[in-house]
Amino acid sequence: MSAPTELAPLPRSLLEKAVADALAEDLGLVGDITTNATIPADATARALLRARRPGVVSGLEIARSAFHALDPALAFEAVCADGAHVLPGDTLAKISGNARAILSAERVALNFMGRMSGIATLTRAYVDAVSGTKAAIVDTRKTTPLLRAFEKYAVRCGGGRNHRIGLYDA
Repeated sequence: MSAPTELAPLPRSLLEKAVADALAEDLGLVGDITTNATIPADATARALLRARRPGVVSGLEIARSAFHALDPALAFEAVCADGAHVLPGDTLAKISGNARAILSAERVALNFMGRMSGIATLTRAYVDAVSGTKAAIVDTRKTTPLLRAFEKYAVRCGGGRNHRIGLYDA
């Protein structure tokens, strides 16, 4: 895994709101019925988030927020940083603690990380393609509604630059 350059973090309030909304959508009013029916409430577990493909990591903090939203006592250790180049099988993060919390949060964490890492990886491919030229890879504001900040962060993780954030800036 190669070391990334320094990235400005996403605002904590933005992470927490997006995670709360995503968990509410996924868990509904009753929670993870399969996990709750099959896993004892006091069971503990360890999980590893691993890369399936070569790429650029993005979204570790939102993954941490997803796990901690369900159980602040969960241990979450990022093994690499957003912007790191990874290979298949590389461990991105280690999580341990209450098994129900880990299983109930994992889909939200993985969905955010998968989307963001995909954007970062594709951005890096374009950045590499124009390396040695005067061209720069710059995003647009044509983003998925409510995910703009995350998608633009992922572009930065991949080495691209942000252009406009919204209609309010030029």
